[in-house]
Order: sequence, then C-alpha cells, then structure tokens
Amino acid sequence: MNLTANWSYPTAIRFGAGRIAEIADVCIAAGITKPLLVTDKGLASMDITSKTLDLMEAGGLGRALFSDVDPNPTDLNAAEGVKIYRDGGFDGVIAFGGGSGLDLAKVIAFMAGQSRPLWDFEDIGDWWTRADADAIAPVIAVPTTAGTGSEVGRASVITNSETNEKKIIFHPKMLPVTVICDPELTVGMPKFITAGTGLDAFAHCVEAYSSPHYHPMSQGMALEGMRLVKEYLPRAYADGTDIEARAHMMSAAAMGATAFQKGLGAIHALSHPIGALHHTHHGTTNAVCMPAVLQFNKEVIAQRFDAAAAYLGIDGGFDGFCAYVDELNASMQIPKTLTDLGVKNPDIDRLVADALRDPSTGGNPVKMTEENTRALLEAIL
Repeated sequence: MNLTANWSYPTAIRFGAGRIAEIADVCIAAGITKPLLVTDKGLASMDITSKTLDLMEAGGLGRALFSDVDPNPTDLNAAEGVKIYRDGGFDGVIAFGGGSGLDLAKVIAFMAGQSRPLWDFEDIGDWWTRADADAIAPVIAVPTTAGTGSEVGRASVITNSETNEKKIIFHPKMLPVTVICDPELTVGMPKFITAGTGLDAFAHCVEAYSSPHYHPMSQGMALEGMRLVKEYLPRAYADGTDIEARAHMMSAAAMGATAFQKGLGAIHALSHPIGALHHTHHGTTNAVCMPAVLQFNKEVIAQRFDAAAAYLGIDGGFDGFCAYVDELNASMQIPKTLTDLGVKNPDIDRLVADALRDPSTGGNPVKMTEENTRALLEAIL
C-alpha cells in the first residue's frame, strides 16, 4: 500500500515517509523566511532534529532552535520562548516533537504578537476573541510521536506554574498552516513512549466516541482511529522500525485529535490535574484511567460500544471491549493503578476539584459530581 498522500482536513497535511525533506518548501509557501524551530529538551540533540535544522539551513532559513520545554510545558517556558521569538525577529514557528513541543510552539506563535497575558485566552466561552488574530504567527507542525495529535489542533495545554493547573489555550488560528507527518521521524521512539503516546491517541478516540454531543463526522473518525490503534500499535510496539505500523499510528493520532472536537471526558478531566501535580506522562496516565472510566460510563455507553466492538472484531460487546483494553494495557506494561504510576500521597480533594473544573468534564456521558468523581479517582488509585 502506498502510504503517501496530501490531505486538506482539518488543515494541509503532507503525509509520507521522507517528507521532512520538504520542510523548507513548506515554510516558504507559508510566507515564513526566518523560522524558529521549537522542540523539547530531549529531542534537541537527536539526529532527526539536527537533520531538520540542516534542511532549514540548506533552504536559506537559518537553523534557529528553542528547546527549553518541560515535559508538561508551562507559562514560564512560553514567556521565555516568546522573548526569544520577538528578540530574534522571527516570522514563523516550526513546531517539532511530541505533544509538549507542539503545544508550546503553537503558544509561542500565538502569543508573540499579543499584548494581553496568556491566561486571558483560556478556553472559556469566547475568550479567544480577545486575541489580535492578525498578529498570530504561522506554524508548521512536524510531529515526532504518534499520540497527542496536537499538530491538527486549535489549542495547547499549558501548566500554570503558580497554581500547578493545566489550562487549555484556544484560538482557531492556532491550527498549523501545514503539517508534515513523516513516520520515519517516529522510528526512534522508545517502547514506553510508543505505548504511552499510542494509548493517548486511543483515549482520544474512545472519549470522542463516548461523548454525548452530536458530531457524526467525529464519531466515524473515532471509530476508525480505534481500529488503526488496535491493528498497528502492537506492531509498532513490537518493532519500532515497522514503517507501515508507524505510518498508520500517525494517522490514528491525527484522527483522534480531530475526533475530539466532539468532546473529551473523565479520562482527560482526571489526567490533566494528575499530570500537573504529579508530573506523570499524559498518555500513560490516560491509559491507567481508561478501564475505570469505561465502567463509570457503562450505563450510557454500553450499547454504543457493543457496535464498536463488532466493528473492531472484538467478541463480547462492551464487556469484551473492556477486556481488550485491559489486555492491551498489560501487553505494554502500563501500570494498573495511579499509585503504581508514581502518584504518591495525592491531595484527593484538590484533584477532584481540579477535575470538575476541567473543560473535558462537559463531554463525559455521565455527569461528573464531587461524589462520583471522588469514588472514580479512589478506584484508580
């Protein structure tokens, strides 16, 4: 099968092995002549990053790099990146990496031309209209993991360094102008990152499919995204050089993030505060929370997942699907509880309160209350 294509949904996507070679052409087409490549600390010294910088330089775009990005990026990271962007006279951003690097890069491009503080643009009501849309710099997104799908998103998750809360910053023009999805860039991911990011994509699909909101396009995309994860994540986990599996997982990641326009739910409502306070890996945290959240929502979603299980070739309807999730987690050495994940002495009152404030609660099929959210959290602990 030829896994090379150009797509235009939800933005322009150049998909295929080796397409990072087009980075200079993509920047120039977007009107970017002096880009700042933003990535995380771990990727900064890797071959895929240096080769991308070489391609930029060969295309006459320089090789500027900012990599002071924490695993859960913060407002402090954003402020430093914005200062470097402004001082350097850059005219666009290359967002390069996993969810952390992509999210921070999008915020730097967004905030570089704004005069109001970052938290004025939190995803609440129509706060995004406060932004000067004409001052938002263009972003070229290059994912190097297959999980968050931030490359096709209009928002970024940023941790408030003072309150240790994850906040969602949103604007329609945060959507990258062009995405290069090159599965060759994901070949070097270690197994635990392959698992955690892949299960993040799966969680996005599961929650979008579970959401009670009406969005048939997202519903279909979530279902097919689950199928791709089921078929190809075990292969990518077993053999990191399986380029076909890596490619399909990149598609699943983009599909999950597009699908969750329909909504997220309790998995993310819990994993956001857990990650902010205990610095756990986001996708792995989602995977730990997923089995309990499926049971939490069973009354509403069981019939829907009977149909999903049939499509996915899983026997036993909803219960069979839940058993499959347990088996998938176990096969990738995902901890069974948050305690096993490293969450020690949690402030349960704080986690419950933060979860109920998280925007993801609105997409959960069962209404989350202080009582049932506490019971859910304690079950996962």
